[in-house]
Amino acid sequence: MSKVYIIHENSEWTDHLTKRLNELNIPYEEWFLDQGTVDLSSVPPEGVFYSRMSASSHTRDHRFAPELSNAVLAWLEFHGRTVFNGTDALKLELSKVNQYLTLEKAGIRTPKTIAAVGKKQIVEAAKKLNTPSFITKHNRAGKGLGVQLFNSIEALEAYVNGPLYEEPVDGITLIQQYIKSPESFITRAEFVGAKFVYAVQVDTSKGFELCPADACQINDLFCPVGEKVEEKPKFQIVDDSSLDLEQIKSYEEFLKTQHITVAGIEFIKDENGIVYTYDINTNTNYNSDAEAKAGKYGMLELATFLGKALEKEQTLI
Repeated sequence: MSKVYIIHENSEWTDHLTKRLNELNIPYEEWFLDQGTVDLSSVPPEGVFYSRMSASSHTRDHRFAPELSNAVLAWLEFHGRTVFNGTDALKLELSKVNQYLTLEKAGIRTPKTIAAVGKKQIVEAAKKLNTPSFITKHNRAGKGLGVQLFNSIEALEAYVNGPLYEEPVDGITLIQQYIKSPESFITRAEFVGAKFVYAVQVDTSKGFELCPADACQINDLFCPVGEKVEEKPKFQIVDDSSLDLEQIKSYEEFLKTQHITVAGIEFIKDENGIVYTYDINTNTNYNSDAEAKAGKYGMLELATFLGKALEKEQTLI
């Protein structure tokens, strides 16, 4: 029987999708690709395939899951299967260098960034960047891994030569222009079927751990206002009227061109109103509290999309 196949390496980030598929009575099967084999002479089953492979898989002891997934996705694409977030999407998921270059080629502004391998080279790159403040991040990462803010070269040198330094899994550290926003938040636009679903505002006042999944969450943040303490959630879905529709349209066109079906795109606006796009997450997650408050549900949209794709596929068999 034809079904939806979910390719992933983290059940905590996939449970919300399978619950929705169950609700909609859509047949599915999970392919947990932390390890395995790919018989290139065999023929894959009929169905539609959706990849949720993550760049942060190595933090869950699944170091080579992306490489295995890339082999599986290439095999599926060779046989003409319907694949969502296939090899093109995975290429961008695993490399912010590829993300930035591809975004810039599409006319979408990204922060000034230098890629470096080696501790000495990281420091030299920061000097070359020549900005008062800058951040470091891992080229292959997720959940804000390796993101640190620095206000001096001396602080960076102490970090890279100290015990808290994190070696990137692919060896590449990015040194990036720090974009100062008038307010401490970034915005993440969510897309399903390369079409805009909603945008969520993410509070960054306490750091860069931006993963919206419930499994990633820390406690909600609280913001003191005078003598009163007002609860301030880390994730809030914003009204569509507050967004630049041309910007959203440019993201939709970008995703279509890059064969990316499902993604969260993160951007920030500086003090002069200039927008910088700095992350494409093709293994996007959603925050249940924010969704419940807004009445918008990303995984329901995704499950519905996959169900319709499966119906279309079945009519062709």
